[in-house]
Amino acid sequence: QVQLVESGGGLVQAGGSLRLSCTASGRAFSTAAMGWFRQAPGKERELVAAITNVGDSTNYVDSVKGRFTISRDNAKNTAYLQMNSLKPEDTAVYYCRAVLSTWRYWGQGTQVTVSS
Repeated sequence: QVQLVESGGGLVQAGGSLRLSCTASGRAFSTAAMGWFRQAPGKERELVAAITNVGDSTNYVDSVKGRFTISRDNAKNTAYLQMNSLKPEDTAVYYCRAVLSTWRYWGQGTQVTVSS
């Protein structure tokens, strides 16, 4: 079992930055691929960024490339999403997800609101 807790969301003006954190319980974190998803009102949840268990590969949805950076610190059981040059269309609830074998674990989400 893995429990995930997100933090770092909030209200920011367009052009600003936020860093989201996702802290996991348990020792399995270093074996889990991690992803950040977001869901805006009335829209489906989408994958924003993902990183392998050792952090040697990342990928991003096109709309955030060059602005967002996903990273992880396995010693701290934490994954991060650094978000720069935020836009109003980045407004959403952001969720982290851990993938362990065939299991998927989700955090409770953190709200990010970008004002214009």
